Amino acid sequence: MLIKRKSIEADANRKSGPGKKPVPMKPPRTVKFAPVTLSEQFGVRYLHFGTEWVQGAMRVSKPDWIELEYAQQMMAWMLFIEKPQHVVQLGLGTGALTKFSYRRFPEARVTAIDLNPAVLMICASMFKLPPNDERLNVIEMDALEYVNDAANHGRVDALQVDLYDATARGPVLDTPEFYQACANCLTPDGIMTVNLFGDHPSYAKNLSAMHYAFDTVITLPEVHEGNVIAIAFNTTLVLDIPALYERAAQITAATKLPAKSWVNGIKAWQAQQ
Repeated sequence: MLIKRKSIEADANRKSGPGKKPVPMKPPRTVKFAPVTLSEQFGVRYLHFGTEWVQGAMRVSKPDWIELEYAQQMMAWMLFIEKPQHVVQLGLGTGALTKFSYRRFPEARVTAIDLNPAVLMICASMFKLPPNDERLNVIEMDALEYVNDAANHGRVDALQVDLYDATARGPVLDTPEFYQACANCLTPDGIMTVNLFGDHPSYAKNLSAMHYAFDTVITLPEVHEGNVIAIAFNTTLVLDIPALYERAAQITAATKLPAKSWVNGIKAWQAQQ
C-alpha cells in the first residue's frame, strides 16, 4: 500500500513557533478531501479515507460503545472530571467519542467539529450519530477556526483532539499556536486528550508543541499500531494514584471502560519523570 505522507491539511497549517516571525494570514483554505469509504468485519464497521488506514470503528450491535482501545483512552479525562458541562471533539471520525459523551453525560453539552461534510453525512447514515439538539451540536467547520474563536475560550471542560487526514500518520494541526489555542478553550481545570503516533516523527513535534502550551502533559503506553494518547492539563498536576484507582473502579462499574489500565499508564509515566 502506497501512502503519500504529504498532507493538504498539514501543509495549510501555520508553521511559525515561539519566537519566530508570524506567518501572514492567508485566505480560508480550500481542502480536497480523500473519498470516505467503509469496510466491515466480524460485526465491526470501519471508516477509511480512501486507504487501509482506519479512521474509526463501530460495533454494529453496540453503536454507542467505544470499540477501539486508543479511542477509549481518549476518555481518560474522566479520571479527573466527573461532571463535565461541555465536551468538545475535534475530528469526528465515526462519532464514537461524541456519541459516548452525549449518552454518558446527560447534563453536558457536546460539540463535534469536522471540516469534511462527507464525514458528517456518513456518521449520520452509517454510524448512528443522533441529530443535533439542545445538547448536541455537530458542526462542519475547520478545527483551527473553532479553537481560535475567542467565543469558545474558557468554555470547554474536556477537549478531545483526533485530527487526521487520509495519510493517518500525524495530526494535521500540530503547531504551538494550535495547542495554545486549545489550552485557551479549556476551563481552568479543563483537560485535553490527543491521539498521536509514537513511531512517527510527528510524535516529538506534537509533544514539544503541547509542552509549550500546557503545564503538564502525560502520555499513556502505546496501543494498536502505534497510537499514543497524550493528556494535557492547564495546571501543574499533583497525582494521587490511589484516588485515581478508586475513580477508575467507579468508571468501569458505570461504563465498562478499562479505566484501571489508564491509571496503570499514568503511574508508569510518573515513574519515568
